[in-house]
Amino acid sequence: MRRRLSLAGDLLATNHLIELLPRSDRLHLLAACETTELKLSEVLCEPGQPTQHVYFPTDGFISLVTLVAGHPGLEVGMVGREGMVGAQLALGVTASPLRGLVQGAGGALRIGTKKFRGELARSAALQKNLNRYLYVLMAQLATSAACLRFHQIEPRLARWLLMMQDRARADTFRVTQEFLAYMLGVRRVGITAAAGALQRKRLITYTRGELTVLDRPGLEHAACGCYGIDRASYTDQLVPRRAAA
Repeated sequence: MRRRLSLAGDLLATNHLIELLPRSDRLHLLAACETTELKLSEVLCEPGQPTQHVYFPTDGFISLVTLVAGHPGLEVGMVGREGMVGAQLALGVTASPLRGLVQGAGGALRIGTKKFRGELARSAALQKNLNRYLYVLMAQLATSAACLRFHQIEPRLARWLLMMQDRARADTFRVTQEFLAYMLGVRRVGITAAAGALQRKRLITYTRGELTVLDRPGLEHAACGCYGIDRASYTDQLVPRRAAA
């Protein structure tokens, strides 16, 4: 289900990158967008394929997955209302470098590639924000590579669950062990052991595909330092600082 936004749709802008824009730029971009519902497991883009639409999630969230011939995909990034899918257009590159796979169903704002390029050309603020967001994505990709190489499954799982909770904005969400194994690039038995350890520590409960975070501070303590690094990178680049009194 999709519908065109009017200027009154400014109130619907719950994507942080859009919220950061000056009001006139924000309204102009929103007028060019339409709302859409992201469906679980929907593929929004494929590596090497031309980008047809840019997505600004408002409720849903998306996994950025790298593909290797002969192997399942591996998640290297995650996008929720803090970001967007299609940021490479700010560099003048049409082809997507990664698969965009909907991990959490929900709403998003969508705009066609041609119109989005027009918005980039007219809004210096949009271009500046996307340049900063591209830096954040680069940092996230680098952190994910190091995390995969050096960290054990349990702290990696804790990090992933925190990232998912941030974007779901809920303590309880649905996720299968198969999907967790796919995203983390490990066997299902590894996910079973790691999730069991987190349950024994009373940090989470996990039953029949429904996971609940019971102890957020405890889960942050159990996660590897990569979670904090990602959050600090985003805060440094895209969270406005209040002027000193």
